Amino acid sequence: MSPLTLSAVIEKHIRHLCLTDFPCGRGSWRKAVDSAEETETEETDSLLDLLICPHSPWWHDASWSPQALTLRKLAMLSPEHLHTNFIHKHFTTLRIVDENVSVVDGGLLKFSKLEELVLSANRISEIPADNLPCTLKILELRANRLSALNSLTSPPPPHLQYLGLGSSSLGSCQDIANLSGKHWPQLVCLDLSDCEFEDQRALLSALTTLPCLKTLVLEGNPFTLAPSYPGSTVDTLPRLSCLDNSWITPEERHRFKGLAKLSDVIVDQASATVRVGGVMGIPDPLMNVDENAPDFPVVTYSYFITYEFLTQETPVNLKVASESKCDTDHETEDGSTDADPQSVKNCKIEKSAPDTGELNPEGTCCDIAHVSRHSTSKQTWSEHMDFSDTQVHTVSDLGGLKKFLNHGLYLRVEEEKVLSWPASSEDVAVTKPSQSVKEKNGGKERECPIKSGSTKDKSKDKKKKSVPDLVNDAPVRRSLGSVHVPLQSLLKGDRKVEILCDLGTLHVESVVEAAPTCKKASSLSLSLAEIGLDLGKKIKEEKKDDKDSKRRGSSGTGQKNTASSKGKGKAGREQEVDVVPADSSVCVRLQPATVELSVELEKWESESEARRLLHTKQIPKSAETGRLS
Repeated sequence: MSPLTLSAVIEKHIRHLCLTDFPCGRGSWRKAVDSAEETETEETDSLLDLLICPHSPWWHDASWSPQALTLRKLAMLSPEHLHTNFIHKHFTTLRIVDENVSVVDGGLLKFSKLEELVLSANRISEIPADNLPCTLKILELRANRLSALNSLTSPPPPHLQYLGLGSSSLGSCQDIANLSGKHWPQLVCLDLSDCEFEDQRALLSALTTLPCLKTLVLEGNPFTLAPSYPGSTVDTLPRLSCLDNSWITPEERHRFKGLAKLSDVIVDQASATVRVGGVMGIPDPLMNVDENAPDFPVVTYSYFITYEFLTQETPVNLKVASESKCDTDHETEDGSTDADPQSVKNCKIEKSAPDTGELNPEGTCCDIAHVSRHSTSKQTWSEHMDFSDTQVHTVSDLGGLKKFLNHGLYLRVEEEKVLSWPASSEDVAVTKPSQSVKEKNGGKERECPIKSGSTKDKSKDKKKKSVPDLVNDAPVRRSLGSVHVPLQSLLKGDRKVEILCDLGTLHVESVVEAAPTCKKASSLSLSLAEIGLDLGKKIKEEKKDDKDSKRRGSSGTGQKNTASSKGKGKAGREQEVDVVPADSSVCVRLQPATVELSVELEKWESESEARRLLHTKQIPKSAETGRLS
């Protein structure tokens, strides 16, 4: 596909104006000035209405230039003035937006009186300054493919007052050098938003050489995430009136006065505080537990919140705290390990989130370096669980942090289930000798009270022995739900994002679904001692039934009743475990689950605050150097 030139697109728009067709130009519909013949002609006002009315079939979109409509009127009123040179000189503003223009050619020089040129959202990678009219005052190049400013500054239009370079990949040292007052002596407004500038001090040093700069837009650059922004910019550029579409007040100048002198100790790094608060709407896992369910296994549930954030550490030394680290030795519900594919593959971001916002569908966390998972502490279920988890993340890779904030944060609600079983006979045998040794080491004085103890003490001992020791299986984790949290506003100047994450309605794990698994697991893991406990319970129940039958009498009817009751009891127990109620397969729906979350960037509010924070951070370093000396 051949590149599309700017002059070709402009000429196409001019042709679509139909300057020689009805109702413009000369034709039978126009009454000649010196003509005495009475022919059917249109009045001038009617022709003007046909040009202006949006519902007219002769109306044309003239948003690409304010002079397009005036040129059509002129073609209707004075068509004799229309010629190619006049048309080109008539335009002072051209707005060619999102029309796939890739080349700014020399044909633009025909528009010798052009003052405003808007070329946003095209495919321009280079703009030769020789192809720009010298009369140009406004040049908008936002959202193009610019990667360097060398061609634009050799030499630039001398009267340019506004330059828009936002949403481009500019950010190199050479680009900073090309933003000096030597190239732009009359520049009043400069838009560098959403670029890739990371060296704040070098950029501000270059911008101080612009003598007429009054308005500056820098939001969206990586260095704006540092705590020193915007204070250092306000103090470094005293002639600046407006920063990031906000007027600079005298109070702000006073608060930030002297902050530029701290540039030697200011480090371009960001500090983000993530807080996880209360959680509501998680369904009760025990709401459908049957009272006649088996005693074992004992199931315990705990809940925690996980999210991924950028970390300061390198992949070799990437270690997260005990609760922050992704545990890989836990089993999931399908029997596999809990090694999340996202953490294994450098934490690839889920694409199943309903709200993707402005995310690039092809973008993943693989493009972002050193993403780690943080987990809150575990809590047992309650209607309102307050985690009160606060984590401070310090990041020096500001470019990586910008990419991370553009992608957003993914928050998950995790459930951990632990099955506990009675200890096997081998485990009990190991514990008994240790108790006898302790008794012997205690001497005869400790043995005597046990031997001469009363029957009450013996009954208590029997009760204690009847409670088996429990052995826990490997925890089984599952994700109840996840939600995407957009953080792009932190790149647009917001200091804090506070949101109530809505995960939708979560589903309760069906109790009858767990019953077959428990029965299957018990058949595999129950030891002979545990089977003995079950048999003992059955024998006790049979003895009770025999006693009741003897009290009633030894008649055949009583025995039949006893036998039938046993059969019913046994069948009843089998039904409690194996038979699935009709309504138990339906998932219980509750209120939507919500999680309180806030992400806040550290920003210095004054010069004194910056000096105090820097002093507290430098105290540990000075103490270490003192100990080493």
